[in-house]
Amino acid sequence: MLITAGALAASLFAGLGRAQTTVDEILPPGEAKEWVAAKCTQCHDLSPITASGYDVEGWKQIVRRMLANQVDPAERDRAAAYLTAAYPADRGPRHAPAKAENRRVESFTPVSAAELADPKPADWLMYSRTYDAQRFSPLKQIDSGNVARLGLAWSRGLGEGALETIPIVRDGIVYSVVPGAGVAAFDGSNGDLIWEYRRQVGALAGTARTKSLAIYGDLIFYSAPDGYLVALDARSGEVRWQTYVGKGNQTSGAFAAGDKIVSGRSCQAAEDCFIAAHDALTGREAWRFAVVPEPDDPAAKTWGGGDISKMTASTWGLPGSFDPARGTLYWGVANPGPYLRIDRHDGNAAAESQTAPAALYSNSTLAIDVLTGKLKWYYQHLPGDDWDTDYTHERTLVTATVDPDPASVKWIANDIPRGKLRDLAVTVGEGGGLFALDRATGKFLWALPFPYDVDNAVIADIDPTTGKTRINYDLVHKKPGDRSLTCFFNTRSYWPTAYSPLTNALYVPYADNCLDMTAGGKRFGVRRPGSDPERFAGIAKVDITTGALMRFGEQRAPTNGAMLATAGNLVFEGDLDRRFHAYDAGTGKQLWETVLPGPISVSTITYEAKGRQYVLVMSGDGVLAPGLAAQAGISMITGHNGIFAFALP
Repeated sequence: MLITAGALAASLFAGLGRAQTTVDEILPPGEAKEWVAAKCTQCHDLSPITASGYDVEGWKQIVRRMLANQVDPAERDRAAAYLTAAYPADRGPRHAPAKAENRRVESFTPVSAAELADPKPADWLMYSRTYDAQRFSPLKQIDSGNVARLGLAWSRGLGEGALETIPIVRDGIVYSVVPGAGVAAFDGSNGDLIWEYRRQVGALAGTARTKSLAIYGDLIFYSAPDGYLVALDARSGEVRWQTYVGKGNQTSGAFAAGDKIVSGRSCQAAEDCFIAAHDALTGREAWRFAVVPEPDDPAAKTWGGGDISKMTASTWGLPGSFDPARGTLYWGVANPGPYLRIDRHDGNAAAESQTAPAALYSNSTLAIDVLTGKLKWYYQHLPGDDWDTDYTHERTLVTATVDPDPASVKWIANDIPRGKLRDLAVTVGEGGGLFALDRATGKFLWALPFPYDVDNAVIADIDPTTGKTRINYDLVHKKPGDRSLTCFFNTRSYWPTAYSPLTNALYVPYADNCLDMTAGGKRFGVRRPGSDPERFAGIAKVDITTGALMRFGEQRAPTNGAMLATAGNLVFEGDLDRRFHAYDAGTGKQLWETVLPGPISVSTITYEAKGRQYVLVMSGDGVLAPGLAAQAGISMITGHNGIFAFALP
């Protein structure tokens, strides 16, 4: 689920208080002065506005985001014209000058395309380490036999703001997004700050939720909240180039597929819903793929009529994965917008099909040619979604024998040869369901309800012959006031899964969480009726060959932390109750636990610096965390953003 920028900004700026100087004294004269004064001081003072400078399109975007899209277009345009005249784009730099205390990375080796495809064990070069998004590290200095001796090696605090990111590491240097629209480089052996870059985005700093950085050559790539892709010198943090990508809020992140830097985004209009690729050395756009099809595209017909320019389907979450041998990117897409079918079609819920395809390319896996941006194939996991049930996060690429066990797997394709080794793309949706597809063709192979098989699941059935999914239409809202309880809801989200080749298993953290939603009214997460509150959360170990599932780590506190698997026969995971755990990858037995100052947020990686293996994790304030904590019935601590690195004595 995508929380509105206005709600996030309200929470971040609420503590600033009102300025003592009057609004009338701060704002210059103009037609929309009173409107701006009234709307832009509801949650915070005017400093985020007056410190900014944008063109008219930039100000339109900010007004729309900060008011959570609840603004009349005419009023928005009038306010944007006023703000552009008062605070134009050329009034200041887009980035802060380098801090005087910034240092340089003295020894840096540029990253080649070959290294991205086959990184050194010591490095962590992308959000899930490798192109296949497995999140498996070959490091094994820390293993199941000695992990109980793990201790804190270093830590450091971070500033206030949303923190939903995953660092990268090159030659022992940790590069990370930091709260408030920034990027920093740290010495991975002791946590010392080397350099910090701060993007001057004014009010947009409160909406910054970038999930990942990318690296190629000697550049670090940052998807900034003001719509720019920024290339930073990895040694100094200085800007080498920047290019404006588009109006969508870049809540996803940058992903390097060779010399192409690929990025996704959230969006409020169809024209802003796209995946873009840029040349890593020049910033020149290579291609963009429209996630909501153009009106003349045959796929537009799957939206069931209406004005497709007002429809949305974003790629707001984790980036995709890449098969360099095939030259194919695999990217996930979120729910269609508006949320409700009746809102998309003037009260007609039946305008979109109950079976795939419906409202393409929402809730789909896309296979895209990395050179041209052309679609090779797609598979839709949920057609014509009615509940904001995202299937947008990572696709894990695995080569494994396919032999699903009917005792474990509910939906199996009729014609798959048993016992054959195949290249797979595996994913788990926020609304539940684990899918295995042939990544060469997109053919459906098997799927299982996840985390549990329940009657009010959002997916009713999957045709074993065609592989087409069917929505649970009984739970679709047919008119305003209709109320539904659907499962599942944010059962996983922007915290990635992990795969271990040692066990041939995907490790998936989950929450037994459902959605209570009224058409035209409230929508909120609830524990699944009849479930055990002490087992609200857990980790599922899913055998990729058979689909057999084993649960471990069951507890009340859910996670926002990324899974990590290592060659030390370990998996790591952290929760919203500040606990960071290590488990035996085979048995699921807990081997180690520590308590951090705040809730674990995404982040978990491992790397080597100066011959020593570290496991790094961040605590921080993720946007979805408070809701999940409330549904779990735990009291969550906030305001403790920080980095923690653990190692053996």
